[in-house]
Amino acid sequence: MTFVFLLEEPSMREMLKGLLPRILSPMPTIRYVVFEGKQDLDKNIVRRIRSWRTPNTFFVVMRDQDASDCLDLKHALADKCRLAGRPDTLIRIVCRELEGWYFGDLSAVERGLEMRHLVRYANKKKYRIPDEIHSPSDELVKITHGAYQKISGSRNIGRELSPSCNTSHSFKVFMDGVQKIISDADFP
Repeated sequence: MTFVFLLEEPSMREMLKGLLPRILSPMPTIRYVVFEGKQDLDKNIVRRIRSWRTPNTFFVVMRDQDASDCLDLKHALADKCRLAGRPDTLIRIVCRELEGWYFGDLSAVERGLEMRHLVRYANKKKYRIPDEIHSPSDELVKITHGAYQKISGSRNIGRELSPSCNTSHSFKVFMDGVQKIISDADFP
């Protein structure tokens, strides 16, 4: 089985490259198709899925919610996947941004960025519900005093994220979807 992750940005790939090998067993073949932002993904997703020729492939689309309505966004992406002939594509919306998932596991951020005392922010009202943080990328830069950089930070934090400890609902939904695909798959 091949997993093809269609991603809005490179930081998503870097996070997944650290996370997935630690949690998927057996490990499928994984390919990452990284777009140049959400507009590029929205514009080219149909063509990329239609042109994929590897048999026994399962597609996963990941896109930040940003200010969009989550359900409207998911329905629009599902329509594109149906148009591409792949209605079985797993679509996961990251609430609001990828960094919201990091706020769901601030101990992973501490380990990944080799910093201390970040977990205390998890108890602050502003950060208690990671999926509702207005601009988690800006907030992460702020609480790390600029130490968080999108690509390298995602690479390092992805190696530390714990699915069992993460409090982000959208992260849990993502993990459940990926685990279900693996458990339903027929591996040789």
